[in-house]
Amino acid sequence: MKSLPVVSNLPTNTQNYWKRLKWEEVRMRFYDTQRNRKLLVRERLKRLLDDETFLELSPFAGLGLPYGDVPAAGCLSGIGKICGIWCMFIANDATVKGGTAYPISVKKQLRAQEIAIQNRLPTVYLVDSGGAFLPLQAQLFPDKEHGGKTFYNEAIMSALKIPQVAVVCGSCTAGGAYIPTMTEEAIIVDRIGTIFLAGPPLVKAATGEDVTAEDLGGAKMHSRVSGCVDHFAPTEPEAYSRVRMIISTLNFDPEPEGAAQFEDPLYNTEELVGLAPRDYRHTLDVKLVLSRLVDGSRFLQFKADYGTTLVTGFASIEGNLVGIVASNGDLTHDASLKGSHFVQLCNQRNIPLLFLQNTTSQSLLPPSVSKAEQLTNRLKAQASMISAVACATVPKITVVIGGCHGGESFAMCGRSYEPNFLFLWPNARIGLLDATRLSWSDQKDEGWTDEKEFSAQLNRLKEESSAFYSSARIWDDGVILPEDTRPVLGKCLKIISQWKREGTAVQSSPLLRM
Repeated sequence: MKSLPVVSNLPTNTQNYWKRLKWEEVRMRFYDTQRNRKLLVRERLKRLLDDETFLELSPFAGLGLPYGDVPAAGCLSGIGKICGIWCMFIANDATVKGGTAYPISVKKQLRAQEIAIQNRLPTVYLVDSGGAFLPLQAQLFPDKEHGGKTFYNEAIMSALKIPQVAVVCGSCTAGGAYIPTMTEEAIIVDRIGTIFLAGPPLVKAATGEDVTAEDLGGAKMHSRVSGCVDHFAPTEPEAYSRVRMIISTLNFDPEPEGAAQFEDPLYNTEELVGLAPRDYRHTLDVKLVLSRLVDGSRFLQFKADYGTTLVTGFASIEGNLVGIVASNGDLTHDASLKGSHFVQLCNQRNIPLLFLQNTTSQSLLPPSVSKAEQLTNRLKAQASMISAVACATVPKITVVIGGCHGGESFAMCGRSYEPNFLFLWPNARIGLLDATRLSWSDQKDEGWTDEKEFSAQLNRLKEESSAFYSSARIWDDGVILPEDTRPVLGKCLKIISQWKREGTAVQSSPLLRM
């Protein structure tokens, strides 16, 4: 069991980030595993998940934030198989500030819950958290998309009949205490797991009473007295074995064993690295990319000779039928109408959509009246495609293989249009404007007088447009290598197909404890 490989040839600051992350794990290894008999978070997942690769989400979250680096946002999230059933997992990493939740931690957990709701995935929480990071409480407590949304989502997921299981494998303090108590079933590990709003030091300060963590909120107390948990586990391995037993009783249908039979592409997927766009002012024929992604390199193109700057058609990826919408140049009037037609066709046939996005920013001012009329007609057609994408109810997956700029990115199912999954290639650039198109000679007439100031702003724009800047803020679900795109898409489509097999749940009332 291992995570899918992520980018290895990283920028220097990103390499330093991962070195610090590794050192933090080494530093805490003795404290956790020897003194407290606790497992590290990836060892926990090894015991929980089936012995195969899992899809890790947002591994670069927390890189280079204003309040410092938070390795992987202090928690691991992803999708893996438990007893053959695709499940979302959200696991606190206690080696990062004792599992304390930063604003980026909350955002990562909310995104994981959103994916679980969209794809109807059973969810497992491995809770080992010290609650909110109080110095930043204004950024993670009061607003709609802050910490309280986690518990709101738990209630909604229960009402949608999405199973949720929690393992208390460490401290559950303050807000962290609500997570296990709002799941359908909760397991606590003896002498390791605790649940309380405030620990013994605060009890001592408030009342003067001396109390141990076990007496205040330990495993025996919550399993025998309060009833906050449903299962008592003497050890961590026993707890994860119990989770697997619970998942096996969910009455879900595992993926059929014969479903994995499919043809490999005729062309080598390793060649996708050489096809990744580097000059965003030009593009290559996107069918070169598609021929290395789809089964047997077979692609049924839709309206092949109309609106050729957008390629649309049907194909299979690891045995899963998908409708593909791929950028092949500027999104023109004809290309937008073609895209609108194709998206509605897939929605009518209940076929998932895959968007391969490589858009560019347009000139702000048209050079002539005729160009202005063309631009107006293009915008009308793009609005039609945007509406079709926004209203499509089928699952959607977006991969940014080049640029993600301007209004064209909306029509290609950018983050605002709630794709089920959104991934970036390392070369991807995200921003309203394409920084590579700006130069001092072109901007002198726009009011700039200081070339050094312009260069500084341009460098800032380039930095903020990078794939890693985006992924650190969870504007996407992760950076993937081009050659890993096919297996990642295959997993996403299998996850989606599990939801289709189980059917759409009707919202009812959540399951409430005593």
